[in-house]
Amino acid sequence: MDDLRVMPGPGIPRGLIIPASALVEQFSHASGPGGQGVNTADSRVQLSVDLTLLPLPDAQRERVVAQLAARISDTTLIVTASEHRSQLRNRMAARERVAQLIREAVAPETPRRATRPTRSSQRRRLEAKRSRSETKQNRRPPASD
Repeated sequence: MDDLRVMPGPGIPRGLIIPASALVEQFSHASGPGGQGVNTADSRVQLSVDLTLLPLPDAQRERVVAQLAARISDTTLIVTASEHRSQLRNRMAARERVAQLIREAVAPETPRRATRPTRSSQRRRLEAKRSRSETKQNRRPPASD
């Protein structure tokens, strides 16, 4: 198995190469259609990545672990691919998925820039409130004078 290359992006301007020693592939039977070979071909791929072996600074590694906390067990990220009938295509899909997850997790969060509501959005909001108020007032029984 080759090293996994993560394309450059925010947080990793020169990209990232995950060593093959950090990747573990396991194969099993995939569920679903597959013809006669469905019970004999181990086409489902489970790719595990030990996050402690990633060539990242500690701060980025902690951010990756925090971002992917729901998907990791201990310090291992596990991704499964079984959408293709071919084991090779599932291997490629799992590797792409791992690369995408790590690329997104390494990217620093951009803080929300506070903005003011536009004049037209304020006008629409007030018109909607007036209209709703009028609808509710029309539901009341007529006043007895």
